[in-house]
Amino acid sequence: MARKPETLADPIDIAVGARIRLLRKVRGMSQQALAEAAGVTFQQIQKYERGANRVSASMLSRIAATLQAPVSEMFGEVNPAASGAIDEVAALLAEPGALELLKAYSLLPRGAPRATLVEFVRSLKAV
Repeated sequence: MARKPETLADPIDIAVGARIRLLRKVRGMSQQALAEAAGVTFQQIQKYERGANRVSASMLSRIAATLQAPVSEMFGEVNPAASGAIDEVAALLAEPGALELLKAYSLLPRGAPRATLVEFVRSLKAV
């Protein structure tokens, strides 16, 4: 049985893809919109985001410009000590619904409403 492309992907390619996905979602951009701006298909953006395909330097530059981010932000090596934490946050925010939940959380007043929501969500993992 052939291995999936994700199992062969380089960890750096996976991390770059995760950052592309995170920035795209933060900007509220669809894969289709990013693909059109970059001049590729949305399937190609999916492959970049999974790390299944490597992003060339020129393509990374186009994607970064579209996402209004410096290319260096795609590597997360400005502060290598924080890179692991950034990767962890990127992975968490890549979960379906996570960014929407965080946005809704940020709109709640500080204090009891936020604490109540956190406790509610924590209680769900026991279900």
